[in-house]
Amino acid sequence: QVQLVESGGGLVQAGGSLRLSCAASGAIANINSMGWYRQAPGKQRELVAHITRGGTTNYADSVKGRFTISRDNAGFTLYLQMSSLKPGDTAVYYCEATYTDALGERDYWGQGTQVTVSS
Repeated sequence: QVQLVESGGGLVQAGGSLRLSCAASGAIANINSMGWYRQAPGKQRELVAHITRGGTTNYADSVKGRFTISRDNAGFTLYLQMSSLKPGDTAVYYCEATYTDALGERDYWGQGTQVTVSS
């Protein structure tokens, strides 16, 4: 199993920056990829950014050029650097890990961290 703990959320003014962190523990050797998702009130959870074990990244169109996903392989900590934040980025941000073992593939989720961008 994998445990994910996010940190770094908070309140920031539009145009500001925040960095989210997600510390992974447990069977981290079985993690194939990780990502950040977000869910705003009344909306479905959506992918923000994703990074594979090999380092390939992809981003939602709405955050391209403003957000950067990265990973510390030594400690298996996932980061999301967010810049030029907009009120529309306000949401609960969740860390996700895709895990594979002999039983198959499954996803693990963190508890979420709130990001609020004021105008």
